[in-house]
Amino acid sequence: MSLRSRFASGMSGALPVISGGDPPEQAARATKFLAEADELLLVDLVVAEVVDVLETFFEVPRARVAELVRAIIAFPAIVVLDSAMLLRALEIYELDRLDFAEAYLVAQAERSGVGVVASLDTAIDRVATVRRLEPA
Repeated sequence: MSLRSRFASGMSGALPVISGGDPPEQAARATKFLAEADELLLVDLVVAEVVDVLETFFEVPRARVAELVRAIIAFPAIVVLDSAMLLRALEIYELDRLDFAEAYLVAQAERSGVGVVASLDTAIDRVATVRRLEPA
């Protein structure tokens, strides 16, 4: 990876590019920035924010949110620390219908081999690969 143009990217400014939202001038600037960038580090926390904003502010359906975030991760200039883990979290989010934060925890529990998630959220029980531990 080239160090010439590495940035930590807050993708929130690029949301109009992928969602068709307003304002158009912001979308144009974000599109130009993404097209000209060599490498942009997209951290997991920002991915979670993108999912949340697409769902809540833009009211994008879950399947489309997952599709858009997978497209962001696959974008040539985007660098993530663990694409397989993020893609698994998106799969759980989309197919098991968990909130992204819980889907991310499940993916981390799977990946780390821990296999247990401490949570009050019973939706985690839908995922057969981990066990939910409810705090007493």
